[in-house]
Amino acid sequence: MAEKDLYQILGVSRDADEKTIKGAYRKLAKKYHPDTNQGNPRAEARFKDITEAYNILSDQEKRKLYDRFGMAGVDGSMGADPGERAGNGPFSGSFDFGNGGRYQEYHYSGADMEDLFGDFFGGMFGGGFHRQEGRRHGPKQGKNIQSEITITLEEAAFGCDKQIRFEDPGMPALKVHIPAGIDEGQSVRLKGKGLGAKGQEGDLLLKVHILEKPGYQRKGMDVYVTGSIPYTTAVLGGYAYFQTLYGDVQCKVPAGMQPGGKIRLKKKGIVSMKNPAVRGDEYVVIQIEVPKNVSPREREALENLKQVQDKERHKGAA
Repeated sequence: MAEKDLYQILGVSRDADEKTIKGAYRKLAKKYHPDTNQGNPRAEARFKDITEAYNILSDQEKRKLYDRFGMAGVDGSMGADPGERAGNGPFSGSFDFGNGGRYQEYHYSGADMEDLFGDFFGGMFGGGFHRQEGRRHGPKQGKNIQSEITITLEEAAFGCDKQIRFEDPGMPALKVHIPAGIDEGQSVRLKGKGLGAKGQEGDLLLKVHILEKPGYQRKGMDVYVTGSIPYTTAVLGGYAYFQTLYGDVQCKVPAGMQPGGKIRLKKKGIVSMKNPAVRGDEYVVIQIEVPKNVSPREREALENLKQVQDKERHKGAA
């Protein structure tokens, strides 16, 4: 079986920079995310490959190993990199985030591996394994695990609960609460769910990515949408329905509304993470519907209107 080409999976060149790699991942993750492709095993497999490729290529150490040795350099099948055996070799593991950020990886330096194996063999042989001289003594601090999770705009706005399932069947699933109002790039900390001896565990840090929602644009706590109204409503004023995260709402449109004008819907935006009583607004950016075809009666009425407007403009010019 041919080895995976991680650069080809993300559709980037081998000299792509970090920004290009991240942009390609975000675009593909949105397209193949399981939440938007339910019941599609091919999309789920594609999402897994995309995430795996991003986790490796976005990490300088892993990317270096991949460029030199291919997948064998990052999946542990070739052993430690000869140039890394002095104590800088990577150790990696992975998680499966149900309906969220899947197959995310973490890694540790060779010094951290020494601590891990010290704990393992020490517990196995009654403390017969010793660290190298010069290493710290006393209670060992745990190690944090960093990963990512992808959620929808609605989940970010209202909060949600996610199950984190480890690939190791012996590890129990974890439940993580995503607080309402969380923004792109913020992290959720699960205390004590990292690595380390009992009582000294590190934390699990989940960096949140939010999928784009068609027709919506988030700016902090405010939300912007586009709303269309008939040209008659724009001229005469009236009422119109507009979509919000909380359902459609009816609001008044003032007479003389211009294309690109905004209507503010108070407290229809994103809730504040610090104060649930505070909520942003939604701004509807107006588009005016101009019919391509009109009936004979409508045409006659518009012609009469045009004649009236021409006379009024003529009077004003005189």
